[in-house]
Amino acid sequence: MPPLEKSPESLVERLNTDNVRWVDLQFVDLTGLLQHVTIPAHSLETRHFTEGIPKLDGSSIRGFTEIHESDMRLSPDVSTLRPLPWYDPPHKTYRLICNIWEGYRHERFSRDPRYAAERAVESAKEQGFDISYWGPELEFFVFDRVHIAPSPLGAALPGGGNGYSIQSSEAPWTEGEFNLLPFALKGGYYAAPPRDGLADLRNEISRVLEDYFDIIVEAHHHEVATAGQCEINIHYAPLLEMADQIMSMKMAIKRTALLYNRVATFMPKPLFGDNGSGMHTHQSLWKDGKNTFFDADEPYAEVSQTCRYYIGGLMEHSQSLTAITNPTTNSYRRLVPGYEAPVFIAWARGNRSANCRVPVYEKTVEKAKRVEFRTPDPSCNIYLALAAMQAAGLDGIKHKIDPGNPVDDDIYRLTPKQRRDLGIRELPGSLKQSLEYLESDHEYLGRIFPKDLLEHYTELKQKEALEVTLRPTPLEFSLYLDV
Repeated sequence: MPPLEKSPESLVERLNTDNVRWVDLQFVDLTGLLQHVTIPAHSLETRHFTEGIPKLDGSSIRGFTEIHESDMRLSPDVSTLRPLPWYDPPHKTYRLICNIWEGYRHERFSRDPRYAAERAVESAKEQGFDISYWGPELEFFVFDRVHIAPSPLGAALPGGGNGYSIQSSEAPWTEGEFNLLPFALKGGYYAAPPRDGLADLRNEISRVLEDYFDIIVEAHHHEVATAGQCEINIHYAPLLEMADQIMSMKMAIKRTALLYNRVATFMPKPLFGDNGSGMHTHQSLWKDGKNTFFDADEPYAEVSQTCRYYIGGLMEHSQSLTAITNPTTNSYRRLVPGYEAPVFIAWARGNRSANCRVPVYEKTVEKAKRVEFRTPDPSCNIYLALAAMQAAGLDGIKHKIDPGNPVDDDIYRLTPKQRRDLGIRELPGSLKQSLEYLESDHEYLGRIFPKDLLEHYTELKQKEALEVTLRPTPLEFSLYLDV
């Protein structure tokens, strides 16, 4: 992602020459939700890139600070300047992604998720690697409408009840003149127009990504599920740049869908009985211009011993990783057998029933050799998720964790005894369980994740899990009202 400008001075000058009216200062909270504050372009000065902009009340941001220590500064990253395409000329707006600093002490804020990603970049270098490359595959749904009854606020009140309905012109349960070619459950993969009614929307999203955010789109298509499941694949990039790109991508998808009078969601499992949305994440480590995961002489999958150890680290820490890569209660409605989601901890070449696989589309291509970790979903905080996956892999290399033999069978079809005999473990079945794994297995994160970040993150997620557990669901009324 090449920067539009290389220095604060040239950036400020560009804002003036391009007649930019507003600058959108963006950052993410601890859960990964995009936040922003907008300032007039004329108020941005070069000193703000070193001193920061005193515009953030950290006590109002989830997982940040208490009210007695709330004054914080936003420090824009010059390389992230991009025009936002959704504003007319009188309100021409550029965005900058910001790092977060504590106000009075002017120290880097330890719970800034982007700080964890920066520490991950440095950690790889400390362990002897020059760079890591990342390629998340972002899946998402685009619905015509989502109705929550009585309302999100009402559902949170005692006796308020809850329920939802999803409308989609592709769905078999939606009636109307525009529902002429509905998809069956699991019937949408690679569908072509006119059945694929979202091709034009994905084209527009892809145009926005390439023209405004310098993100290279490699492909887009309809995914497996009915009711508008989509996937857009982008070209790989270094860790921090990729995390920034994913945040730009999620923003562009949501904003563009809204212009088409639709709602886009990265909720992992919005539909009962159909596939959920994952974020299969491709990753590799490079040194001296060489892919350290590649070994042309290795007969099984052309993977090096370094790559095997990296896979061993991902497998060893898979259960605790889910607390970060699959951080919502809804994530575990996706991680169940029968819907192509990786439930079992194993590795293989090409095998999509294992949570770690080595793609083998091509033979003897060094730049293409990579590990695909299939566990994550797009509800994660991308800065924390990429950092945590790399930390697990590097821990595998450091401690020479062998992943064992690859499993080339369809793991879903193996009996429980066969899986036990092969040493195949399962991923957690709930957010609560994944947080318990994280509490007992987090030392590998220590060089990257500050202690207070993990503590506050765990506390937030424990509260989230409890809030969902406390509330009865519509299905429970169906099952138990007459007991």
